[in-house]
Amino acid sequence: MEIHFGSENLLILNVILAFMMFGVSLSLTGDDFRRVLKRPDAPIVGLLAQFVLLPAATCVTTWYFEVDPELALGMILVASCPGGSFSNIMTWLGRANVAVSVSMTAVSSVVAIVMTPFNFSLYGWLNPITRPILTDIQMDSMNILILVALVLGLPLLVGMLVGKAFPVFAEKAQKPMRYVTLLVLLLFVGIAFGNNMDVFLATANRIVGLVVLQNFLALGLGAMAGMITGLPRGDRRAITMEVGIQNSGLGLAILFTFFPDASEMILIAAFWGVWHLISGLLLAWWWSRTPAQEDACRDAF
Repeated sequence: MEIHFGSENLLILNVILAFMMFGVSLSLTGDDFRRVLKRPDAPIVGLLAQFVLLPAATCVTTWYFEVDPELALGMILVASCPGGSFSNIMTWLGRANVAVSVSMTAVSSVVAIVMTPFNFSLYGWLNPITRPILTDIQMDSMNILILVALVLGLPLLVGMLVGKAFPVFAEKAQKPMRYVTLLVLLLFVGIAFGNNMDVFLATANRIVGLVVLQNFLALGLGAMAGMITGLPRGDRRAITMEVGIQNSGLGLAILFTFFPDASEMILIAAFWGVWHLISGLLLAWWWSRTPAQEDACRDAF
């Protein structure tokens, strides 16, 4: 099976991701990073769940259940990516702690420059099922690091500078940019699915279930990490959403750039891009019906 995806589409995907990161970072300031230093408990718990627990749990789970090598490696790649840029909106919709969400987005986008290629290489190699694929493709982690820096790091820096220099523009532009880029990304993914529907239908019975279960695992790990550490409910919700909404678009960019023939890995990341928005919105709707403040009788996450 082969995915049909031209070089011009890869450029479009990278531009979309860069604009998404630019739009998110328009509202970021140095205070968002300083907030982590002043109150590091929730962001640190979230980052540990994001970059340690989720990749490790995905590696162990795919190994234990003997998931097909290419599907397993696709799941490990998604687990190695940072939180998705729309987690902030969903955190707000779910009446959670937006400050924690924004802080995690800012820090994880920077940390991902190193941790995404590192985790992908590490857990892909630790899993004996996926190790042969990494050996065959001779992955260059440095090139992946450079791609992540260009797609996440550079737009984040430019967005912060523009937001500081033109605060009125930043305030007016950030929300429209998020929604427009989300719609464009969904349209892009939809077209990609349409052009490769035969490949998706041939593997949907395996891909859909794996993505849904991995997303449930990600949301569960985020919630569990917040509960174990005794964080307030608003913080727990923010962490849950950050860990459960993965930047699968970055995963697609990595795959189309370095593994264009890995059709099953690509479909895993592509379906993640659709499913996590559905699960995130449903969870935000559920949370919106209960207050984020602590309640002795009702403790939904």
